[in-house]
Amino acid sequence: MRSFDLAPLYRATVGFDQIADLMDRVLASDVSQPTYPPYNIEKTADDAYRISIAVAGFSANDLSVEVKDGALVVSARKADEDGGRTYLHRGIATRAFERRFHLADHVRVTGASHTDGMLHIKLEREIPEALKPRRIEIQKSETVETDKDVVDAKAVN
Repeated sequence: MRSFDLAPLYRATVGFDQIADLMDRVLASDVSQPTYPPYNIEKTADDAYRISIAVAGFSANDLSVEVKDGALVVSARKADEDGGRTYLHRGIATRAFERRFHLADHVRVTGASHTDGMLHIKLEREIPEALKPRRIEIQKSETVETDKDVVDAKAVN
């Protein structure tokens, strides 16, 4: 595995901190990334997305969805409620988790719902008017007849 030193990038650029941080995260990502809980990310429209996370065994009260520091943080903590139960096999994982999704600029969370063991989080990209492409109308020039430089010649006699 290769390791890259991004220190020259930090000292030679100004204002590219987010890009450098993203590169650091991508290059430093371990193979041992957590796989629990499983999730899907889908594009539902040109500027709309939905993250679906399988949260079987968790109620809506056990889940937390927050946006902080440019990241969507989904976490869950299940209260111990064994209540004297004896399991012969416990295959439904209800262990605590925290899953982070780094959001691009101008992407905001518009809602979340919990249905049938799935947590659905809706996201929307809202590009500010100043960044949207705009068409500039080209005005047609008016043809104005201008008198050419005429030299009045007077006869001198």
